[in-house]
Amino acid sequence: MTPMDDAAPVETEVAAPLSQGELDALTDKLIEQLKTVFDPEIPVDIYELGLIYKVDVSDDKDVVIDMTLTAPGCPVAGEMPGWVEDAIRVLPEVKSCKVELVFDPPWDPSRMSDEAKLQLNMF
Repeated sequence: MTPMDDAAPVETEVAAPLSQGELDALTDKLIEQLKTVFDPEIPVDIYELGLIYKVDVSDDKDVVIDMTLTAPGCPVAGEMPGWVEDAIRVLPEVKSCKVELVFDPPWDPSRMSDEAKLQLNMF
């Protein structure tokens, strides 16, 4: 008999799946928070710039974000993911947040919203 045979089974609590209403409400809050983060060189938030490629929310409310930068050599490349994590972590319903920088596909101005293009006089 090994020591593990005497051990009680480990019970892990599985989160109930988020309802569509809960997911929609959390998504709205996530977008609101993403819009508080700005590229310091461009007076438009990162969401409207199209720098956010993907936001995954688990049933446990762990958030994983794939984002990019306007240029791989962006001077704030090392800091911006932390700014995004900080903005998301203020939401009490979010358990954790992880931000991954990705560069494929490369960002280009076509990813910007019409609102961002208006702000930058690009029409």
